[in-house]
Amino acid sequence: LFGLDSGARIGLEYRFGLMRGLQVGIHRTSDRTIEFFTQYSLLQQADHGVGLGVIAWIDGTNNFKDSYTPMIGEALSRELGRHGAVYVEPMWVNNSNLLPSELVDHNDTIMVGIGARIRVRPTVYVVGEYIPRSGNTPGVNHGTFGIEKVAGGHTFQLNFSDGFGTTMGQLARGGTDSDNWYLGFNISRKFF
Repeated sequence: LFGLDSGARIGLEYRFGLMRGLQVGIHRTSDRTIEFFTQYSLLQQADHGVGLGVIAWIDGTNNFKDSYTPMIGEALSRELGRHGAVYVEPMWVNNSNLLPSELVDHNDTIMVGIGARIRVRPTVYVVGEYIPRSGNTPGVNHGTFGIEKVAGGHTFQLNFSDGFGTTMGQLARGGTDSDNWYLGFNISRKFF
């Protein structure tokens, strides 16, 4: 929220659909990490009871010049009518340790993102996410919760998190400390 106490970590993202079920995007953070990503929807909830997508990311530090971190996973989702949705996202992240490879025992991280978005008012949602990890697991397991307001094509989110990570590589490295929580603010716009 404009760096109230120690400066903000800003991320800008642009994603677009290439065809039905396929999206691609780019995300850049103020610490000069750039992430490219794609997602393809394999199953639709209307046909199979759940949604299933294949996801792939790669991020690189120093404006995509150093420390590349690729990731592959799947996104399993279930909408709860008009009341919300739940998500489970198992992922494998390679090169998740920023130390040189000769200094580390584990350079891969397995994560399972567990999230929910529950409607509490016609245009207000409570959201939450928890990401347990195994393998290379510095920091603490990432957790965040927040509140969203939908207004037209915009979504405004106020959230609280135990870390600064916004790319998959940063999330694989975990939160900073379970005793410290950080205030965040997201704005997204959907163009039809």
